[in-house]
Amino acid sequence: MNSGAGFGNLLVLALPLLLLAFLMFTQRRRGREVQTFQAGLSVGDAVVLTSGLYGTILTLDDAVVTLEIATGVQVTVDRRAVGMKQPSAERPADATPEVD
Repeated sequence: MNSGAGFGNLLVLALPLLLLAFLMFTQRRRGREVQTFQAGLSVGDAVVLTSGLYGTILTLDDAVVTLEIATGVQVTVDRRAVGMKQPSAERPADATPEVD
């Protein structure tokens, strides 16, 4: 009798289930990280939107963020569009130089 075939069949069935469990766990962890990040946003933070737009938070609401993307230019976006906080060392210079 070949008892190794039973173990092989069990392994073939268990591997996809383990993969699905791993994917669900990592997705849940990522969701918690995003929720913590969104809760930690505050006025004055320099952020980058998921579209790549840089700005500074002027106002926060439960669902809406108002950003200043250039001097005097404000944009209202969905709060979920904020992708990450921008480190101060990486902040790009304004595209339009100021004229005295």
